[in-house]
Amino acid sequence: MSQINDLPYTSAETAVALIESNSRVFVHGGASTPLRLINALLDRGGSIRNVELVSISTHGNINWNRPEVLNSFYLNSLFVSENVRGWANSDHGQYLPVFLSEIPQLFEKKVLPLDYALLQVSPPDIHGYCTLGTSADIAISAARNARKIIAQVNPDMPRVLGEGIIHTSRFDAIIWDESPLPEVNYALKADECSRNIGAAVASIIEDGATLQMGIGAIPDAVLASLNNHKDLGVHTEMLSDGIIPLIEKGVVNNSRKKVLPGRTVSSFVLGTRKIYDYVDNNLSVNCLSSSFVNDAAVIGRNPKVAAINSAIEIDLTGQVCADSIGTYQFSGIGGQMDFMRGAAISEGGKPIIAMPSVTSKGISRIVANLKEGAGVVTTRGHIHYVATEYGIVNLYGKNMEQRAAMLISIAHPDHRESLERSYHSRFGKLPHPYHH
Repeated sequence: MSQINDLPYTSAETAVALIESNSRVFVHGGASTPLRLINALLDRGGSIRNVELVSISTHGNINWNRPEVLNSFYLNSLFVSENVRGWANSDHGQYLPVFLSEIPQLFEKKVLPLDYALLQVSPPDIHGYCTLGTSADIAISAARNARKIIAQVNPDMPRVLGEGIIHTSRFDAIIWDESPLPEVNYALKADECSRNIGAAVASIIEDGATLQMGIGAIPDAVLASLNNHKDLGVHTEMLSDGIIPLIEKGVVNNSRKKVLPGRTVSSFVLGTRKIYDYVDNNLSVNCLSSSFVNDAAVIGRNPKVAAINSAIEIDLTGQVCADSIGTYQFSGIGGQMDFMRGAAISEGGKPIIAMPSVTSKGISRIVANLKEGAGVVTTRGHIHYVATEYGIVNLYGKNMEQRAAMLISIAHPDHRESLERSYHSRFGKLPHPYHH
C-alpha cells in the first residue's frame, strides 16, 4: 500500500478540534492557504475563545466576517491581504510591522511562540516526505517551531523542491482535500500604462542581472520586456508566470549568479496553474526560507540585482509608502526593504520603485507629503530609482531640492503645478526643469 493511502486521514472538523482556547495558530499563506482547515476552525467560533491567528498574505475565501468568529478569534496579521483586510483593520485584528526576512525569528526566538500550525502540503512520497508546496517563506520556521501541526494534503499542490520539506510523522492530524489552488493572473491586470513602465524599467536592466520582482502588473510587464536580454538570474521572494517564457527562451539561465548559480530561487510561488505545474518536482527551482532569500547580505552577493517594487505614494523627499492608505492598513512591509537594501549593496545593483503616476481615480501618487498616519516602508535614505510612465529618475546622491524637482518631472502633468507650488513653499523658489 502506498504512503499516501496509509495515512490516518480524518475530517477537517475532527482535525481542528485539537486546537484549544488561549492559543496561537499559524496559518499557511499564499497559494498554500489551507482553506478547508481554516474555515473549519472558524466554524468553532462561539465554542472556543481567545485564539490568535498569525499569517502573512492569504488567498481564497476565508469566512471570517461573522460575530461568533470575531468574538472568538483575533487576527494578528504579518502582511494584510485582500481577503482579510477588513478583519485586520477592525477591533478584532491588527497588523504587525516586520520585514519578511525577520518573521522566522519571531517564531524561533519565541517572540510569537506557536501552539499550532495549519499547513497545506503536497502528497507524501514513498518515504513519507511532503513539501510545503508553493509557500516555503515563513512556513518552514512555523513548521519547525509549532507545538502541533495540522496538515491538509492536496494532490493539486505541486511538490516544490528546496527547503520546505516535512515528514508525515510531524503531523498531529491530517486531512485529504483535493481542491484547486487559488490563482492570480498578473498579465490580465496589465494596461498600457503598466506596459510602458515595464518597458522603461527593462531598458535600465543590464545583461547578467539578477532579478527580484514584487507583486503586481508592473513587475510582470517588466518581465515581458526582457526578451532580448542575456544571462539573467532570478533571486526573488515571489515567483509568477511571467518568468516561464524567459526561462524557456534561455534569457534566464542563472549562469552569472553568485548565490545558488544555475537555480531559480524564490520563497513562494503565486500565479496560475501554469507556474504551479512548472515548479512541480523541478530541480532548477528552489523555494527557501525568507530568512535566507530575503537576507540583504545574501541578496547583495549576486551581481547587478534589479529589485522592482511598487508603492502607494511617494513624497517629494523620496519617502515611500507601500503598505497603507493613511492609517488604513492595505498590505505590509513584506520584502520590499529587504530587496531594496540588497540591491543597493549589490555590485551594479538597481533598487527600483515603479508605479503609475496616478491612482485609478486620478489622484497623484507623487505627493508633497504622505497622508497622515501613512507608513514609510522604504526610507528616503534607501531610495534610488523611481519610475512612472513619464520617465525614470535616480534619487541616489541627490539633495532634497534636487530629488523633489526630479520627482515632479515624472509626476502626471495634471499634478505638476500643485507639486511645484509645494516645492516653492518649501524651498522658496521654483524647481529647475529636469530633463530625462
